[in-house]
Amino acid sequence: MTQGFTPAIEIYGANKDLLNQRLISWEHVDAAGMESDQLTLVIDLEGLEGLPTLGGTIGLRVGYLESGLVEKGQFKVTRLTPTLFPLRLTLVATAAPFSGKDETGFKERRTASHGPTTLGALFRELVSRHGFSPRVDPELALIRIAHVDQSNETDMSFITRLAKKYDAVAKPFNDLYVLAKPAQLKNLSGQVIPDVRLSVTSNNRPGDHAFISATLEETARTQNQGCKTSFWDGALGKLQEVITGSAPYKVIRQKQASEEEAKAIGEAEVRKMLREKYTLKVTCPGDPLLAAEGLLVLDDTWPDFMRGRWSIKKVTASGKREESYRCVIDASCLDPKAEAKD
Repeated sequence: MTQGFTPAIEIYGANKDLLNQRLISWEHVDAAGMESDQLTLVIDLEGLEGLPTLGGTIGLRVGYLESGLVEKGQFKVTRLTPTLFPLRLTLVATAAPFSGKDETGFKERRTASHGPTTLGALFRELVSRHGFSPRVDPELALIRIAHVDQSNETDMSFITRLAKKYDAVAKPFNDLYVLAKPAQLKNLSGQVIPDVRLSVTSNNRPGDHAFISATLEETARTQNQGCKTSFWDGALGKLQEVITGSAPYKVIRQKQASEEEAKAIGEAEVRKMLREKYTLKVTCPGDPLLAAEGLLVLDDTWPDFMRGRWSIKKVTASGKREESYRCVIDASCLDPKAEAKD
């Protein structure tokens, strides 16, 4: 997608005319995992009599006039904060499934036992009773779970804990709830996310429209290259150890229900270690194709230690109507120093 130069944003849904006419600035946070996507709008209240009643569901499209707008999802208004001098209103909206009323009890704490089952079957059971349409990665769906307890947890927290346990991502998007591997090539609505290639200009400097800055951090996880998990072997009557990867090892203290489950958790932890060995933060011109769980490709215009494919964990986009549009990207390593290929 060729980027334009004139930022554009469109709010649709409830009170769209007032919001579009009086919008001063905006921020959209697109995050992976349990964190809810959030949209923040700052509205000019000068000349209006009284405080407008703003609520309901709104949607966001953003991009450039020259290249078109991209759909970024729908949100429910959850908070209104008026300020005086200047007279403005800050509107905060979160991804549509997170409503304040919680009619299905999605955020109620529960205690229950599950199993024997599979990860896919348990996920479908949990999200379907709250009105979501489940989408599960086929490889994750077949993981066997001998037994797992939900102990005074909300269904949302329990789902997120299960996903983390198997190095997966669980996230609602409108009427869908998706369980998938990190950095999958499909976004949470089931549409393909293209890799976003980012280049550094030869005259990269602050103040320039195309200016890019970045920081790279090596995490403490690099100390571990493998994982040790354990399970109770009923036939032998003793605790057995499963080793994944190579030394030094991270030890998972929690005993697993079976050898198969211990192996799956160990492999997931090693994948997570390798992926999170390096973390990257990039500030760049706004690009509506950037999305959490998508892939960022840094080409050969970057220093060699940053080149390659990165898994996007979070995108914070912000702007002021036609004045500016910038993105801050948080990403983890997918294949460090790999050459970016066309």
